[in-house]
Amino acid sequence: MDNNVNKPAWLEGFKQDYQAVFVDSWSAYYGAILLVIVMAVLMASGLFWGVFGGIKLWGDYLNNAIGLGSLLGIKAELESPLTHRISLMDITLVMGAFSAALFSRQFHINRPPILEYVWAAAGGTLMGIGATLAGGCTTGGFFVPLLFSSASGWAMWFGLLVGAAIGLKLLLWTLENITWGTEPGPYVPARLKKWYPWFGAVVAFYVLSWAVNWWTSGEDIKAVRALLIVAGFAIGFILHRSRFCLSRVFREPFMTAEGEMTKALMLAVALGAPVTAALIYYGTIDPYLAIPARFWLGSALGGLIFGIGMVFAGGCASGSLWRIGEGHLKLVMAVIFFAWSGSTASAILGKFGLLAVDIDIDFFDGMAEMTGLGYQAFMPDLMGSWQYTLLLTYFLLGVWYAFIRYNESTSKFTVF
Repeated sequence: MDNNVNKPAWLEGFKQDYQAVFVDSWSAYYGAILLVIVMAVLMASGLFWGVFGGIKLWGDYLNNAIGLGSLLGIKAELESPLTHRISLMDITLVMGAFSAALFSRQFHINRPPILEYVWAAAGGTLMGIGATLAGGCTTGGFFVPLLFSSASGWAMWFGLLVGAAIGLKLLLWTLENITWGTEPGPYVPARLKKWYPWFGAVVAFYVLSWAVNWWTSGEDIKAVRALLIVAGFAIGFILHRSRFCLSRVFREPFMTAEGEMTKALMLAVALGAPVTAALIYYGTIDPYLAIPARFWLGSALGGLIFGIGMVFAGGCASGSLWRIGEGHLKLVMAVIFFAWSGSTASAILGKFGLLAVDIDIDFFDGMAEMTGLGYQAFMPDLMGSWQYTLLLTYFLLGVWYAFIRYNESTSKFTVF
């Protein structure tokens, strides 16, 4: 019997709209545009998107819990994960992806083969080391610095390209030579799937209520973080719906020659760079808040190590978080080791003085900072004007686009 008989036409229309918004995957380009809009709202409020800082805080808690905190010199009293800006955004990003996965009925506990957990641990460890060296992951060390016209973003870009190619070569070798632990994990059918959209609505309503409660609390620190709650949730929702993942930006061209995600990222930078430039020019946000003091050694070397790690982990920092919201246990393992190694590497490098700010660069009027791994390279200061900076940004994007487009047509640079 046809279940659609006697159903009003308006109800079918709503169902089609629901399917288009909450079930069918969004275009990667649409996701990129929405992501830039959310980031622009944050920057207009003097804030910016980050990921690694929050994950590192989780790692500090983990090191303290297993007794390594005192040995590494990590403070016993740490900021709450719910008030730490980046940690709060990471938590709400997972909640946004979780809500989106429930709305689309795509949430499912994914149990990978045992070997995948090993690669997740190894990849997460490399990601933590790489993010520490670069001063951020693919978000805070690459994407956001590009929007803020920092040369460190381009230095990490180069490292990520090389790292992704090396990582895929190594992964290919493991696929050809290692057979242990490759049996798929047990499949457990999802229950209550028909109720998932209602659960997703409950999660979204809870996050909105949380944000409103903090906004009206009368406490300045909570009022500011109310925006971060909404922004983090929105970013997680967008990333899941569009499948936007920065690891795919670097991995897919070498793996399958597919360049859609890479071109979507280019669109995001092309749209976001002039918006960010205007906000910086009019003093809305301080660029040095979001530029890591890592150019060029830390950015390039960190990108290289991070690039290898994200291939084995199966996702970058933000990509791992939104996939956790979708139910991937491999990424849970990756984030645990990412957090632990990021905390540990930061503590060890700090003991050697490589992360300490020790010099103000006179050339930059004392605004930029330097560490043992590099300095805050703000391109308008290096080049003398915003016009030349944006021209160089678009030129480099054009060169990257030409490479990706050529590879899409020829598959010349694919590893597999």
